[in-house]
Amino acid sequence: MVQRLDDTERARALAGLPAWAPTAGRDAITRTFRFADFKAAFAFMTRAALKAEQMDHHPEWFNVYNRVEVTLSTHDADGLTARDVELARFMDSICQAP
Repeated sequence: MVQRLDDTERARALAGLPAWAPTAGRDAITRTFRFADFKAAFAFMTRAALKAEQMDHHPEWFNVYNRVEVTLSTHDADGLTARDVELARFMDSICQAP
């Protein structure tokens, strides 16, 4: 089973993910991505979904037109883990948002 990040690990991870923020009331991180249009947002979600499926680690997300809101937390660990950090970094790497 994957373990929650301790305070030091969490701080280090968030320092490397400046566009992500702690989620209020949860041990999770959140980011809103904005794209040129729905097609670009959906392409991003498709690439992220393929990676998430490969990792067997699925995001909570919400999409309206060009906006994709993502929350990452590992339900099995009841909080933020290295898997969330890995998926956040991947999403940042494929983001083509303006």
